[in-house]
Amino acid sequence: MNPLLYVKLGLACAALLGSAYLGYSFEHSRFMVFKAEVETVAREQEAKNESVQKQQALVNKGIVNEFQAKLGALRNRYDGVQYASGSQLPSLSNPAGSINGTSANFTLDCAITTQQLVSLQDWIRESATVK
Repeated sequence: MNPLLYVKLGLACAALLGSAYLGYSFEHSRFMVFKAEVETVAREQEAKNESVQKQQALVNKGIVNEFQAKLGALRNRYDGVQYASGSQLPSLSNPAGSINGTSANFTLDCAITTQQLVSLQDWIRESATVK
């Protein structure tokens, strides 16, 4: 066989392998850049998530503390409220019960329920501002 043919085949193989390596190295470098960008974005998002969690915890704690303080104030105000027995309004002959039974202090229960709803609205409003 012709030795020139072997040289041409060798050069063709070398060119083919060289182009394959260049293609691989080009795509590999692009992949490494992409991977670094994704890792950077992930770290930034983790920091943002941590910040949001801390802010939400502060909002939760503030709302709970405020609710507890208002609940204490309601109990101080409505506990022991006595209604005059000589009032002109007739008493209920058969009051409707609830799941938990009859209420000892209906006014306090209403005030507590109202405060729960107001505190829930405050929590929703403040939670929506956390970013």
